[in-house]
Amino acid sequence: MKKVENVPSRSLSVGEVAKRTGVAVSALHFYESQNLINSWRNAGNQRRYNRDVLRRVSIIKVAQRLGISLATIRSAFATLPQDKPATTGDWTRLSAKWKNELEDRIAALTRLRNQLDKCIGCGCLSLSECPLRNPSDCLSKKGPGPQLLDPCTTPKRPSH
Repeated sequence: MKKVENVPSRSLSVGEVAKRTGVAVSALHFYESQNLINSWRNAGNQRRYNRDVLRRVSIIKVAQRLGISLATIRSAFATLPQDKPATTGDWTRLSAKWKNELEDRIAALTRLRNQLDKCIGCGCLSLSECPLRNPSDCLSKKGPGPQLLDPCTTPKRPSH
């Protein structure tokens, strides 16, 4: 948080930002601690925000709903101007980076959906035949997590 500065003519209190964005005050404080938004203290030591914080908080909410991590959001926000509101061009550039990530995620979810349809629908109940099983824990060498769902490591499997 910044020290007391020249307060813009219509800054917003933390309560006003919370009300306008539908985000809890505690979430705003958390976003600030994560360097996603900025505030300053006025002469009465009250937290104040520039009006452009409304757009940033809205983008955070939408991005999180899409499954974009706070680290990715922070990285993207770091490319935006800090001393003035972001322009339409700035937001367009930021969203273009996320489009590829979202397309990859959609493709991975589609593969998962298609595998689940086949597995749940096949009724084989057979560990020796099931295409989603992990014999001898061979995927553990690739690290933790759902390796079969990772688009970089997902092997092509015949359907049954």
